[in-house]
Amino acid sequence: MANSPKILALTIMDREYRVNCPEGAEEELRKSARYLDEKMQEIRQASSRAGKVLGADRIAVIAALNITHQMLESEAGNTQINADLERLNKRIDGLLDEDSQLEL
Repeated sequence: MANSPKILALTIMDREYRVNCPEGAEEELRKSARYLDEKMQEIRQASSRAGKVLGADRIAVIAALNITHQMLESEAGNTQINADLERLNKRIDGLLDEDSQLEL
């Protein structure tokens, strides 16, 4: 029989959410919830300072958009890093080939 998912209680913007969590992923889910809570609290505070009152659903959407934007920027950066590494590996391989041909 497969392990049933664990139920975790997570607090985000002073509200408790009970969510299913695969065995062994509890800490990652808690960390994700803390990160989301921090981002949503930042948005709430910024909107309050600007004299606006935003609902939790609007704050959640703005936080999701910000986090998604950060993720996509990170992925683009990783793609560039991988391309640079591939280019350097080819250059190193070419230099090693040249060196081995000189030894013959």
